[in-house]
Amino acid sequence: MTAPSDTGPGDTDSGAPEEDAPNLGMTADDAGFDLMGGEAKEPAKPSEYQVLARKYRPQTFDDLVGQEAMVRTLGNAFATNRIAHAFILTGVRGIGKTTTARILARALNYDGDGIDGPTIDMPKLGINCQEIMDSRHQDVMEMDAASRTGIGDIREIIESVRYAPTSARYKVYIIDEVHMLSNAAFNGLLKTLEEPPAHVKFIFATTEIRKVPVTVLSRCQRFDLRRLDTDAMSAHLANIAGKEGVSVDEGALALIGRAAEGSVRDGLSLLDQAIAHGTQGETISADGVRAMLGLADRGRVFDLFEHVMKGDVATALTELAAQYHDGADPAVVISDMAELTHWLTRLKLVEKAADDKTVSDMDRTRGLEMVAKLSVKSLARTWQMLLKGLGEVERAPWPLAAAEMVLVRLAYAADLPTPEELIKKLQNTPAPAAGTAPSSGAPASGGGSSAAISAGASSGPVRSVPSAPQSGPTMAQAAPAMDTAPAIQLQRFEDVVAMAEQKRDVMLQNALEHDVQLVNFAPGRIELAVLRGSGDIIQELSRKLSSWTNERWFVTQAKRDAEPVQPTIGETKKNAREAQMQAIRQEPLVKAALEAFPGAEIVEVRDLGADAAAEAADTPAPVESDDDVMDDDAPNTEDFI
Repeated sequence: MTAPSDTGPGDTDSGAPEEDAPNLGMTADDAGFDLMGGEAKEPAKPSEYQVLARKYRPQTFDDLVGQEAMVRTLGNAFATNRIAHAFILTGVRGIGKTTTARILARALNYDGDGIDGPTIDMPKLGINCQEIMDSRHQDVMEMDAASRTGIGDIREIIESVRYAPTSARYKVYIIDEVHMLSNAAFNGLLKTLEEPPAHVKFIFATTEIRKVPVTVLSRCQRFDLRRLDTDAMSAHLANIAGKEGVSVDEGALALIGRAAEGSVRDGLSLLDQAIAHGTQGETISADGVRAMLGLADRGRVFDLFEHVMKGDVATALTELAAQYHDGADPAVVISDMAELTHWLTRLKLVEKAADDKTVSDMDRTRGLEMVAKLSVKSLARTWQMLLKGLGEVERAPWPLAAAEMVLVRLAYAADLPTPEELIKKLQNTPAPAAGTAPSSGAPASGGGSSAAISAGASSGPVRSVPSAPQSGPTMAQAAPAMDTAPAIQLQRFEDVVAMAEQKRDVMLQNALEHDVQLVNFAPGRIELAVLRGSGDIIQELSRKLSSWTNERWFVTQAKRDAEPVQPTIGETKKNAREAQMQAIRQEPLVKAALEAFPGAEIVEVRDLGADAAAEAADTPAPVESDDDVMDDDAPNTEDFI
């Protein structure tokens, strides 16, 4: 936002020439001396200290830094007498919105040095300037919308705009934090804001421009005050430090500039704090500022980042604990690592990034060494994980534990191959010989099977949820809906289970798969051994089969000493699935993928040929519409060939 002026609003001369300075009326008694005896009286009270943010508050448009676009627009408008009746200033906190509003009010009412009209060139204090900058001029009224939000406060403004100014050229209403006005207050202001008297100007300031109704925005000339970048902020702080007679090294100024995040008021407040934090007469160093801000040492951030990217979890956790015991905030450590990741990425992609004056020699040297070993994809992945982890650390009840878990994830992710490395490894895997079929229980590799691999860290396997394989052709026949599926021929007990699935009788299907074993099967007769539950399944199955097939079925329960012919359907499916998984794991391509991702597991095996056939079967045939049917008078399509 702002650049300093040599004098602030609290100084005696306020930029006026010495001969125009007011008579202070100082007497010997005021100075603390006895005129008769010359002995010292009670010493004078020292003047109250004024913080840098107030002492060096801008007085003119020339003092503003980083707002050249706004100053140029206002300068042209004042020069051509195209001055709007309402302005709205927006920007982050501490960027100078209120100060700019006062300077604008001063420019509108400037009267001095033969200038009798609005101007942005104000070399000296005019008649109204000091009172306006001190917020005590009767025609320039400031209102804080954060504390006066109601329609009653706006009604006072509406009633007062009809009266002409008493001593200034314009009546100026400055409303700070205007977005906090109520809806009724905004609505009450609209008419006056659109057509105010010629002697009235409105200046609004807000940090939340999106909360201001568009009906208000459309009636104002908007100016977005820009953040100061680190270079401009450092130069501005160096200028202030020079005027204060304080020595600050470039690294300390860069740290303060980054911590201010573009807010000049924040930067000046941090500089004020750094001056108080340092030893009088000594140069304020980057280490001192880093300790004041609670930042980890830059070299230690590099060390921690290097340990993580090498996958050295134990050393990384030890370094994090050491920084924590030295006073570093875990969230700040993760934030510093994210900032370092961003800078390394820029260094990898932009050659001139290493020439940044705010970067120390140590940062430049170690950064160039690191980027030579890291790829852009690994840096991008690290950035995403750190950004997500930063939110977790800030919300966690135990920030140190959350930060440690972020480092653990990063370290294990660092071991994973890049996509290029994985593709090369898989491409170099020898293909199986022609005509070679996988082991029993698995589909041939050329038959359209695919394995879906879930990659995870080697710290633990991913839970496998394989899908059940189809049990013969009759199972595939049962897949379509009940109303469109062809009738199932009950030649095996598996066909009975398939019919239950086709009829969507989930409970009966589950009982037939897991609660009974087949003893004997023949068309119309089934003998089952009940393993779990009561014998009600026997009567239920007999009744439903008779209903579904319109034939009579006799379902009986085997005696306890009868030997089941085969295991349950569920056990059969499980054994087939395990055999299929084992066969898939031995395929060269799948085996190479599992080795590339330690801890990965096959979660599903699908027959792509069967899936394609099912999709083709589910695709409805095109319906012939009336438009597609040619009548007798339609021309023959052969005429157009």
